[in-house]
Amino acid sequence: MTRYRLHGYFRSSATYRVRIALGLKGLSWETAPVHLVRGGGEQHGEAYRRLNPMREVPALELLDADGQTTAVLAQSVAILEYLDEVHPDPPLLPATPLLRARCRQLVEAVNSSIQPVQNLRVLLHLERALGADKAQVHAWAAHFIARGFEGLEPLLAQTAGRFAMGDAPTLADVVLVPQVFNARRFSVDLAPFPTIARVEASASQLDAFQAASPERQPDAE
Repeated sequence: MTRYRLHGYFRSSATYRVRIALGLKGLSWETAPVHLVRGGGEQHGEAYRRLNPMREVPALELLDADGQTTAVLAQSVAILEYLDEVHPDPPLLPATPLLRARCRQLVEAVNSSIQPVQNLRVLLHLERALGADKAQVHAWAAHFIARGFEGLEPLLAQTAGRFAMGDAPTLADVVLVPQVFNARRFSVDLAPFPTIARVEASASQLDAFQAASPERQPDAE
Protein backbone atom coordinates (compact mmCIF):
# COMPACT_ATOMS: atom_id res chain seq x y z
CA MET A 1 0.00 0.00 0.00
CA THR A 2 1.24 3.48 -0.87
CA ARG A 3 2.46 5.61 2.01
CA TYR A 4 2.84 9.38 1.94
CA ARG A 5 5.45 11.90 3.03
CA LEU A 6 4.29 15.51 2.92
CA HIS A 7 6.95 18.19 2.53
CA GLY A 8 5.58 21.54 3.60
CA TYR A 9 5.53 24.49 5.94
CA PHE A 10 3.09 24.77 8.82
CA ARG A 11 1.73 28.16 7.71
CA SER A 12 1.69 27.47 3.96
CA SER A 13 -1.95 27.55 2.86
CA ALA A 14 -1.19 25.18 -0.02
CA THR A 15 0.30 22.63 2.39
CA TYR A 16 -2.63 23.23 4.76
CA ARG A 17 -4.99 22.16 1.95
CA VAL A 18 -3.24 18.84 1.51
CA ARG A 19 -3.23 18.14 5.24
CA ILE A 20 -7.00 18.68 5.31
CA ALA A 21 -7.59 16.34 2.37
CA LEU A 22 -5.39 13.62 3.84
CA GLY A 23 -7.34 13.90 7.07
CA LEU A 24 -10.74 13.82 5.38
CA LYS A 25 -9.66 10.66 3.57
CA GLY A 26 -8.54 9.07 6.83
CA LEU A 27 -4.98 8.66 5.57
CA SER A 28 -1.76 8.74 7.59
CA TRP A 29 1.38 10.52 6.42
CA GLU A 30 4.85 11.54 7.47
CA THR A 31 5.59 15.23 7.90
CA ALA A 32 8.80 16.62 6.39
CA PRO A 33 9.06 20.31 7.36
CA VAL A 34 10.48 22.79 4.84
CA HIS A 35 11.13 26.16 6.50
CA LEU A 36 10.36 28.83 3.91
CA VAL A 37 12.30 31.63 5.62
CA ARG A 38 15.15 30.20 7.70
CA GLY A 39 18.53 30.47 6.00
CA GLY A 40 17.01 32.18 3.00
CA GLY A 41 14.43 29.41 2.62
CA GLU A 42 15.04 25.67 2.74
CA GLN A 43 13.00 25.25 -0.43
CA HIS A 44 15.98 26.71 -2.33
CA GLY A 45 18.40 24.06 -1.13
CA GLU A 46 19.73 21.52 -3.59
CA ALA A 47 18.03 18.53 -1.96
CA TYR A 48 14.59 20.09 -2.09
CA ARG A 49 15.13 21.47 -5.59
CA ARG A 50 15.71 17.92 -6.76
CA LEU A 51 12.42 16.96 -5.18
CA ASN A 52 10.47 19.94 -6.56
CA PRO A 53 12.30 22.12 -9.11
CA MET A 54 9.65 24.84 -8.66
CA ARG A 55 11.03 25.38 -5.15
CA GLU A 56 7.55 25.56 -3.66
CA VAL A 57 5.59 23.62 -1.07
CA PRO A 58 3.90 21.26 -0.82
CA ALA A 59 5.49 18.20 -2.36
CA LEU A 60 3.97 14.80 -1.72
CA GLU A 61 6.22 11.76 -1.90
CA LEU A 62 4.60 8.43 -2.67
CA LEU A 63 6.43 5.64 -0.86
CA ASP A 64 6.31 1.88 -1.30
CA ALA A 65 6.21 -0.67 1.52
CA ASP A 66 9.99 -0.43 1.90
CA GLY A 67 9.90 3.35 2.24
CA GLN A 68 11.32 3.94 -1.24
CA THR A 69 10.04 6.89 -3.26
CA THR A 70 7.97 5.82 -6.24
CA ALA A 71 6.77 9.30 -7.32
CA VAL A 72 6.68 12.93 -6.24
CA LEU A 73 3.70 15.18 -6.81
CA ALA A 74 3.70 18.96 -6.46
CA GLN A 75 1.10 21.73 -6.89
CA SER A 76 -1.56 21.39 -4.24
CA VAL A 77 -4.62 21.14 -6.50
CA ALA A 78 -3.01 18.36 -8.55
CA ILE A 79 -2.27 16.56 -5.28
CA LEU A 80 -5.84 17.05 -4.05
CA GLU A 81 -7.34 15.62 -7.22
CA TYR A 82 -4.92 12.69 -7.16
CA LEU A 83 -5.91 11.85 -3.59
CA ASP A 84 -9.59 12.09 -4.49
CA GLU A 85 -9.15 9.71 -7.42
CA VAL A 86 -6.99 7.16 -5.58
CA HIS A 87 -8.98 7.33 -2.33
CA PRO A 88 -12.53 8.03 -3.53
CA ASP A 89 -14.28 7.62 -0.17
CA PRO A 90 -15.40 10.13 0.91
CA PRO A 91 -15.55 11.98 -2.42
CA LEU A 92 -14.36 15.58 -2.42
CA LEU A 93 -15.88 16.48 -5.78
CA PRO A 94 -19.65 16.49 -6.41
CA ALA A 95 -21.40 13.82 -8.43
CA THR A 96 -22.43 15.68 -11.61
CA PRO A 97 -20.24 17.39 -14.23
CA LEU A 98 -21.83 20.81 -13.67
CA LEU A 99 -21.44 20.69 -9.90
CA ARG A 100 -17.87 19.42 -10.25
CA ALA A 101 -17.14 22.36 -12.55
CA ARG A 102 -18.66 24.79 -10.05
CA CYS A 103 -16.58 23.26 -7.28
CA ARG A 104 -13.44 23.62 -9.37
CA GLN A 105 -14.43 27.22 -10.12
CA LEU A 106 -14.43 27.98 -6.38
CA VAL A 107 -11.12 26.16 -5.98
CA GLU A 108 -9.51 28.16 -8.76
CA ALA A 109 -10.93 31.45 -7.50
CA VAL A 110 -8.71 30.91 -4.47
CA ASN A 111 -5.87 28.96 -6.05
CA SER A 112 -5.36 31.14 -9.12
CA SER A 113 -6.86 34.53 -8.31
CA ILE A 114 -6.37 35.17 -4.58
CA GLN A 115 -3.56 33.10 -3.12
CA PRO A 116 -0.75 33.78 -5.63
CA VAL A 117 -0.65 37.56 -5.10
CA GLN A 118 -0.34 37.20 -1.31
CA ASN A 119 2.03 34.26 -1.47
CA LEU A 120 5.13 34.47 0.74
CA ARG A 121 7.56 34.80 -2.16
CA VAL A 122 5.59 37.77 -3.51
CA LEU A 123 5.54 39.43 -0.10
CA LEU A 124 9.27 38.83 0.39
CA HIS A 125 9.99 40.35 -3.02
CA LEU A 126 7.98 43.44 -2.12
CA GLU A 127 10.02 43.80 1.05
CA ARG A 128 13.51 42.82 -0.07
CA ALA A 129 13.65 44.00 -3.67
CA LEU A 130 11.17 46.85 -3.76
CA GLY A 131 11.73 48.28 -0.29
CA ALA A 132 8.22 47.93 1.10
CA ASP A 133 8.03 48.05 4.87
CA LYS A 134 6.10 45.54 6.99
CA ALA A 135 2.97 47.67 7.11
CA GLN A 136 2.93 48.07 3.33
CA VAL A 137 3.42 44.34 2.80
CA HIS A 138 0.61 43.61 5.24
CA ALA A 139 -1.67 46.09 3.45
CA TRP A 140 -0.85 44.55 0.05
CA ALA A 141 -1.87 41.08 1.21
CA ALA A 142 -5.04 42.33 2.90
CA HIS A 143 -6.05 44.32 -0.19
CA PHE A 144 -5.81 41.40 -2.58
CA ILE A 145 -7.48 38.93 -0.24
CA ALA A 146 -10.41 41.30 0.33
CA ARG A 147 -10.66 42.04 -3.39
CA GLY A 148 -10.76 38.32 -4.13
CA PHE A 149 -13.36 37.70 -1.44
CA GLU A 150 -15.58 40.34 -3.05
CA GLY A 151 -15.91 38.02 -6.04
CA LEU A 152 -15.83 34.76 -4.13
CA GLU A 153 -18.67 35.70 -1.77
CA PRO A 154 -21.47 35.84 -4.40
CA LEU A 155 -20.12 32.74 -6.14
CA LEU A 156 -20.15 30.83 -2.88
CA ALA A 157 -23.64 32.07 -2.04
CA GLN A 158 -24.92 30.29 -5.17
CA THR A 159 -23.73 26.86 -4.03
CA ALA A 160 -23.35 26.87 -0.26
CA GLY A 161 -25.31 24.83 2.19
CA ARG A 162 -23.62 23.94 5.41
CA PHE A 163 -20.44 23.71 3.37
CA ALA A 164 -19.28 25.35 0.15
CA MET A 165 -21.12 22.91 -2.11
CA GLY A 166 -24.14 21.84 -0.11
CA ASP A 167 -24.01 19.76 3.02
CA ALA A 168 -20.82 17.72 2.59
CA PRO A 169 -17.24 19.02 2.47
CA THR A 170 -15.57 19.25 -0.93
CA LEU A 171 -12.33 20.55 -2.37
CA ALA A 172 -13.88 24.02 -2.25
CA ASP A 173 -13.89 23.88 1.56
CA VAL A 174 -10.39 22.39 1.55
CA VAL A 175 -9.01 25.50 -0.16
CA LEU A 176 -11.34 28.02 1.46
CA VAL A 177 -10.43 27.36 5.09
CA PRO A 178 -6.67 28.01 4.64
CA GLN A 179 -7.46 31.18 2.70
CA VAL A 180 -9.63 32.46 5.54
CA PHE A 181 -6.76 31.66 7.90
CA ASN A 182 -4.61 33.95 5.73
CA ALA A 183 -7.33 36.60 5.74
CA ARG A 184 -7.34 36.69 9.52
CA ARG A 185 -3.56 36.71 9.62
CA PHE A 186 -3.59 39.89 7.52
CA SER A 187 -6.47 41.47 9.48
CA VAL A 188 -9.08 41.30 6.71
CA ASP A 189 -12.54 42.26 7.94
CA LEU A 190 -14.80 39.26 7.26
CA ALA A 191 -18.04 41.10 8.07
CA PRO A 192 -18.73 41.89 4.36
CA PHE A 193 -18.35 38.18 3.54
CA PRO A 194 -20.98 36.35 5.63
CA THR A 195 -21.18 33.24 3.43
CA ILE A 196 -17.41 32.78 3.44
CA ALA A 197 -17.34 33.19 7.22
CA ARG A 198 -20.26 30.82 7.78
CA VAL A 199 -18.90 28.06 5.53
CA GLU A 200 -15.43 28.36 7.07
CA ALA A 201 -16.92 28.10 10.55
CA SER A 202 -18.85 24.95 9.63
CA ALA A 203 -15.87 23.25 8.02
CA SER A 204 -13.61 24.18 10.90
CA GLN A 205 -15.75 22.11 13.27
CA LEU A 206 -14.64 18.90 11.53
CA ASP A 207 -11.77 16.94 13.05
CA ALA A 208 -9.77 16.83 9.81
CA PHE A 209 -9.80 20.62 9.50
CA GLN A 210 -8.88 21.12 13.15
CA ALA A 211 -6.01 18.61 13.02
CA ALA A 212 -4.63 20.31 9.88
CA SER A 213 -4.55 23.79 11.39
CA PRO A 214 -1.12 25.46 11.38
CA GLU A 215 -0.78 25.79 15.14
CA ARG A 216 -1.12 22.01 15.55
CA GLN A 217 1.77 21.12 13.24
CA PRO A 218 5.09 19.81 14.57
CA ASP A 219 7.01 22.66 12.91
CA ALA A 220 4.69 25.39 14.18
CA GLU A 221 6.43 28.44 15.62
